[in-house]
Amino acid sequence: MTDAAAAIKPVKPAGPFSAWEFGLALRYLRARRREGGIALIAIISYVAIALAVMALIVVMSIMAGFRNELLDRMLSFNGHMYVQGQVLNDPARDAALERIRRVPGVVSVTPLVESQSIVRAAGVTTGAMVRGIRPGDLGSMAYVNNSLGEEARRSFGQGPYGGDNILIGKALAEGMGLRVGDPITLYSPTGADSALGNLGGLEKTYRVGGTFSSGTADFDRAYIFMPLEQAQLFFAKEGVWDVVELKVAEPDRVGDLLEPVRQAAGRGAIVNDWRDRLAAFWGALKVERVAMSIILGLVVAIAALNIISGIVMLVKNKTRDIAILRTVGASQSSMLRVFFIAGAAIGVAGTITGLVLGLLFCLNIGAIQHFLEWLFQTRLFDADVYMLDAIPAEVDPMDVVWVTLWSVFMSCVASLLPSWRAAKMDPVEALRYE
Repeated sequence: MTDAAAAIKPVKPAGPFSAWEFGLALRYLRARRREGGIALIAIISYVAIALAVMALIVVMSIMAGFRNELLDRMLSFNGHMYVQGQVLNDPARDAALERIRRVPGVVSVTPLVESQSIVRAAGVTTGAMVRGIRPGDLGSMAYVNNSLGEEARRSFGQGPYGGDNILIGKALAEGMGLRVGDPITLYSPTGADSALGNLGGLEKTYRVGGTFSSGTADFDRAYIFMPLEQAQLFFAKEGVWDVVELKVAEPDRVGDLLEPVRQAAGRGAIVNDWRDRLAAFWGALKVERVAMSIILGLVVAIAALNIISGIVMLVKNKTRDIAILRTVGASQSSMLRVFFIAGAAIGVAGTITGLVLGLLFCLNIGAIQHFLEWLFQTRLFDADVYMLDAIPAEVDPMDVVWVTLWSVFMSCVASLLPSWRAAKMDPVEALRYE
């Protein structure tokens, strides 16, 4: 063997997804003028994927924001966990409350008395749910407490047995034509016990000490707050608690606290959480979220399918190039990867653009709403009707990851079929008519 022959070393073939495959795929996407149809379809596919991804992120973020806002208002009013049962009438119930309060994650513990009542004022009669609560526990309901004036908070619970000042929802006050200081008559269906037995219904006139707004009009129309001792006396439940309401630091993980709270409450305690009381509402939110994810996911899939037509046209126009490359040694898998990269590049670029646009839209949704209100000279949301005065949007990182992976996956699937057909092309047949 000569020295020249010995100096010749075999050339190592390029591996999968090598630089020349990426370079050729991106070069094919930069079509010349006579191949402008391919570029147009590629642009349409890119724009369609970007808009579909943006719409999916925006809708999912708004739904998440609306869900969290609504749950926050409802749970602020109703609580996260509830303790009922024999333990509430046990002489050692105060000790049980203290043990519950010391459970890690429990923020507040509020004993309540609740009963329905008939309400009469200014010639109007309606029904309402009266909730007896200790004055110091009003702070556990952020929306209610923040909506009250200083005088209403100060006067609530003042006087014998908590006094005669009560708090009513703003919607109820407006419906009955009441203002702060007006008299309001409540009728208790249980009445009080006496030496002659139960006296039947008890009627008493109270004073409107203040009006509250819970953030939910349905609650504002249906609830009245009364000092706990006064409610126990009015409904003949002296010394009795109907339920103990708990607030926790993380409502979404309330299930982790069920057993610790049950053990702290002791025997005879029945413990449940907001998921049980709002099961229908919670289920409807989950079903709606899944349904919208599927529908909008299909929109992304349809947008990604536009890639197929673009790659099919690209393969048709590059038939001669494919045949020459195959003749000089390019493998079928290399041809498949070249056109797969071209299609996937469109999908990835569209996905990234859609993500950026969607996130920018969500982060600036307040400014966009104000601009639209200024443009059309009208309010888009009326808090009295929709319970919200602004569009809520909360970006969930898991939603962003899901949308990204789904869009890229569908783009790859759409690119695979025409790329496979290009790889199966026979170079002899391809060059026959060239």
